[in-house]
Amino acid sequence: DFKQTIVELYQSGNKSKSELAREYGVSRTSINNWIELYTEIAVDENTTVTYKELLAIKKENQRLKQEAEFLKKTLTIFAQK
Repeated sequence: DFKQTIVELYQSGNKSKSELAREYGVSRTSINNWIELYTEIAVDENTTVTYKELLAIKKENQRLKQEAEFLKKTLTIFAQK
């Protein structure tokens, strides 16, 4: 992926954000956002996730909570009959 490649180039220390922005024709703001999205976060000693993956996990968790709440309400309705 293009964005991830830019982040890897920056993290390797070979190029600054400004150099990457000029060379690839993207803004420094975009590069900053990509760095935030694709930098790995240590969850524990054996697990890392990117911010992008963390956002996806949070979104899925919220969906599952809503689904569970809906099922509880549905069960309550059927139990009353």
